[in-house]
Amino acid sequence: MPPSQVVEVAGREVTVTNPDRVIFADGGHTKLDLVRYYLAVADGALRGVVGRPMILKRFVKGIDEEAFFQKRAPKKRPEWIETATLSYRSGTTADEVVVRDAAGIAYVVNLGCLDLNPHPVQAEDLDHPDELRIDLDPIPGIDWQQILDVAYVAKEVLEDHGLAAWPKTSGSRGFHVYTRIDPDWAYRDVRLAAQTVAREVENRAPDIATSRWWKEEREGVFVDFNQNAKDRTVASAYSVRARPDARVSTPLTWDEAADCRPEEYTLPTVLERYAAIGDPWAGMDDSSGSLQPLLDLAKQLGPAEKPPKGVGRRQQTMPLIEIARSKTKDEAMAGLERWKARHPSVVGHLQPPDILVDGMRGRSSIWYRIRINLRHVPEAERPSQEPLEVDYDPWAGMTPLDG
Repeated sequence: MPPSQVVEVAGREVTVTNPDRVIFADGGHTKLDLVRYYLAVADGALRGVVGRPMILKRFVKGIDEEAFFQKRAPKKRPEWIETATLSYRSGTTADEVVVRDAAGIAYVVNLGCLDLNPHPVQAEDLDHPDELRIDLDPIPGIDWQQILDVAYVAKEVLEDHGLAAWPKTSGSRGFHVYTRIDPDWAYRDVRLAAQTVAREVENRAPDIATSRWWKEEREGVFVDFNQNAKDRTVASAYSVRARPDARVSTPLTWDEAADCRPEEYTLPTVLERYAAIGDPWAGMDDSSGSLQPLLDLAKQLGPAEKPPKGVGRRQQTMPLIEIARSKTKDEAMAGLERWKARHPSVVGHLQPPDILVDGMRGRSSIWYRIRINLRHVPEAERPSQEPLEVDYDPWAGMTPLDG
């Protein structure tokens, strides 16, 4: 295995280290294959990331290990890699990578980034997003067709309020609907507009969609508006996800979306598709619109329902118990299985949405929490809170200004 290989792209040389390292064992796709994939779809991939600061989600130990999130650009980097300085609520700042061309994509992929995670702003104006993103997140047990049905309702809501809706698979369990907006509003307004879309989708399709914030209260497909908060990023178009089949977050036309299947869009199939038809989102840059109609709708709908407040922590509305907090999902799921083995009679009452598996953002990686909603368990049979099966503290040793 050669230690490195230089690829020439966009008039620059990018060194790919360990080019023969296999990233996706099922298909035998190597690191160099991944770089070549992104170069082949570069025009489409750049449409989602060019000029935007991005968080580096690095899978340095492969797809079977948790990625870590790196806000700050590496100190040792090519002089042509630009950065933008973002400020965070913790009071810290981070100089984040800004990709300007295909060479920039190849550079971040070489760092171990499989998917690309840009902020919804341009580097020249970090306070005014030019993109609104709707992430459709199904609760367990929801079939794919229901997700698509909700996507079409979201499309209607956006179009009814003067915005173009652009669909793509997420490459994971859900579905994304994007819209370009004029960069005239602050983050809080964009998030409010996204929340208004979610509420209106639920109003129009209450049997299949929800905008409820608390996970244990959701039924159907959650229209996740909080991906528009200032510190959030979403895997962009043509991102390869860390799944064994090298699944891709793939832009579609709405005609295609009607009967699409997420497993059909993988690294090799998307390469063929792109070569054959190009990018369905080619007209996206010319489609921006105003948020004002959605903000007007927000006023008509009135304040969104707020969660009930107790003394100190939030007052629970569901009978929840916590099972595990762990560094990895495998550890959390193993803890869940141990708990199930001790409570077989309880398990018989549980429905798929009652097992809440939360990926939580830590300092530089995702950690996992598992809770059980006992709402379907007769009160007399509900177990009490026990010591956690796994008790990981993601904040251990962290000082208040750590970011």
